[in-house]
Amino acid sequence: MSFEISKKHPRYSSLRYRHKLIDGLKEGYVTEAGLIAHGRGEAFDYLLGERTVSYAYEAERAAVALLLLAEHPVISVNGNVAALVSREIVKLAKLIPASLEINLFYWTREREVLIEKVLKKAGAEKVFGTNAQQKIELPGIASHRAWVDKMGIAKADVCMVALEDGDRTEALKSIGKKVIAIDLNPLSRTAQNADISICDNIVRAVPNMINMVKEMKEWDKNMLKKLVKDFDNRKNLESSLLLIRKGVLV
Repeated sequence: MSFEISKKHPRYSSLRYRHKLIDGLKEGYVTEAGLIAHGRGEAFDYLLGERTVSYAYEAERAAVALLLLAEHPVISVNGNVAALVSREIVKLAKLIPASLEINLFYWTREREVLIEKVLKKAGAEKVFGTNAQQKIELPGIASHRAWVDKMGIAKADVCMVALEDGDRTEALKSIGKKVIAIDLNPLSRTAQNADISICDNIVRAVPNMINMVKEMKEWDKNMLKKLVKDFDNRKNLESSLLLIRKGVLV
C-alpha cells in the first residue's frame, strides 16, 4: 500500500481497504467506477454495523455448502475483488476447489491481464476469462460481462459473484445456474435475484468462508444438502433490511 496509515486511527481498517483500491486504480486494474461502488457499499456497511451479523453468517454457511456440492463451481473476479481479497479468494477457490474467472463490466485487455497477474501473484495456478478463443457470449447481458469462458462460467453449475451489477445474475439464473452473491445492498438486483445473498463486506465474508470450508469439507453430503434446502434467502434479505432500518432510525 502506497499510503501509510497509523494503526491507531479509529478507521484504520476501512482506510486500508480504500487505499488498496486506490493502489489498484493507479496500477490500472481498478476503475474509477469501482471506487464509487466501494463507497456505496461502505454506506450500507455502516448501517449494518460493520460486522458479520448472524443472518449473513448463515448465508455464508449456506454458500459454502452449495459450493462444496457443486460439480463445476466458479468464482467470478473483478478489479475490486482482486484489490481487496486476492489472496483470500485464491485460497477459498483452492480449498473448495473452484475455478476463478475474470469477468469485467468495464473491460479492457490491459485490465484483464493485470488482474490475472494479481491473482497469480496471490497463488492462483489457472485463471479463466483471459483467452479470447475460449469465450462465448451469454444471452441477456447488455455489457461485456456477456463474454465468458466456455470452460469456466459457461460450464459452471454454481457461480459466486461479488460487487457487481445485477443483469448478469438474472442472465445466469435464466439459464439454470445457481448464483451466490456477495453484496452489502440487499435491495440490489444482484441480491434480489441470487439464490444465496451474502449481505456482508467481502473482506469479512471470504475469510469467514475459508474457515467454514475447512470444517464443512468433512461433512456428509446429506448434511450439506439440508443446509442449502433449509436456507431461506427471502428471510435473509428481510433481516438485512430490518437491520438497516434500525440503523437509519438510531
